[in-house]
Amino acid sequence: ATNLVKMMPENSVRPPSAAPGITGILMSAAGLPVCLTRPPKLVLHPPPVSKSDIQAIPGISHTCRKTTKKQAKKGKTPEEVLKKYLQKVRHPPDEDCTICMERLCAPSGYKGPQPAVKPELVGKLAKCGHVFHLHCLVAMYNNGNKDGSLQCPTCKTIYGVKTGTQPPGKMEYHIIPHALPGHSDCKTIRIIYNIPPGVQGPEHPNPGKSFTARGFPRHCYLPDSEKGRKVLKLLLVAWDRRLIFAIGTSSTTGESDTVIWNEIHHKTEFGSNLTGHGYPDVNYLDNVLAELAAQGITEESLAQEKD
Repeated sequence: ATNLVKMMPENSVRPPSAAPGITGILMSAAGLPVCLTRPPKLVLHPPPVSKSDIQAIPGISHTCRKTTKKQAKKGKTPEEVLKKYLQKVRHPPDEDCTICMERLCAPSGYKGPQPAVKPELVGKLAKCGHVFHLHCLVAMYNNGNKDGSLQCPTCKTIYGVKTGTQPPGKMEYHIIPHALPGHSDCKTIRIIYNIPPGVQGPEHPNPGKSFTARGFPRHCYLPDSEKGRKVLKLLLVAWDRRLIFAIGTSSTTGESDTVIWNEIHHKTEFGSNLTGHGYPDVNYLDNVLAELAAQGITEESLAQEKD
C-alpha cells in the first residue's frame, strides 16, 4: 500500500475512507488509495488579452468588416440569368427531371406560379451536364435568393456568384498572443461576430417580422498558420457574400426567426474540445475549406474579389 501511495500522481484527490461509490468503498476497505480523476474543464475563452497585445494580421487589410444592407440585385429576368448557364436540348433523354419528377420528354409537372417559359422546353447546365425542364429551373430560381447565381439541384455545382441572406452585422479579426491546443507553434486568430436583432427583409423567411440574435458577440478561433490565414481570407469572402449566418430555426433551442450558423462550421472553444467545437482537431481546417468550397468560395474567389 505504501508503494501504491508513492505511485499516485501529485494532483490526485484522496478522499476519506468512506469514498462514494462501490469501487471506492472496496478499495478503502482493502487499505488501497483511492484516486479520483478530475473531469476536464470547458475553456471557451483565452486568458485576458490587452489591447496592446492584439495585432493586425499580415497580408489582410483592416481588422473589421461590416455588412449593412442587402446586396443589389442583378436587374435581370430569370430567363436572362439561366440563358448564361444553359445549353438547349432538342432531343431530351428518356429520364426524369429531378425537380418535378416528370419525364423530360413530357411537359414540366411544376404546379406553382407559372413562369413565362414553355413547359416542354428542356436545357442542360453547361458545367455539370445535368438536364432539367426550363420551366422547373425558372421556378426554382424564383423561389431562391434571385441573386444572379444558380446551383444545380442534383450535384450542387454553382453557376455565378452565390450570395446569402445574412442580416447586417460586424466581423472583427486579429491575432492574440496565445496558442490553441494542437497548434503550439503559432499564435491564434480570433474572430468576433456581432449581429444585432432586427426586422426581416424581403429575402428572409418572414418579411416584416422581428428576428432575435442570441449569443452575440460570438468568438471563434483559428491557428495563425499559413492554412489558418487562408481560411480567414475565405471566411471574409463568405462574410461579404452574406453566407456565414442566416435567419431560421435554431437546431439547439428550436427557436424560430433567429440568427443561425449557415453550414460553415466555426470553432468557438478556445482551450478545450468538450463540445466538438474546439481544439485539437487535425481535420478542421481541411473540413472548413471543403464547406467553403461547397458555397462556391475557393482560392479563385480571392482573385475575383480583387477584380
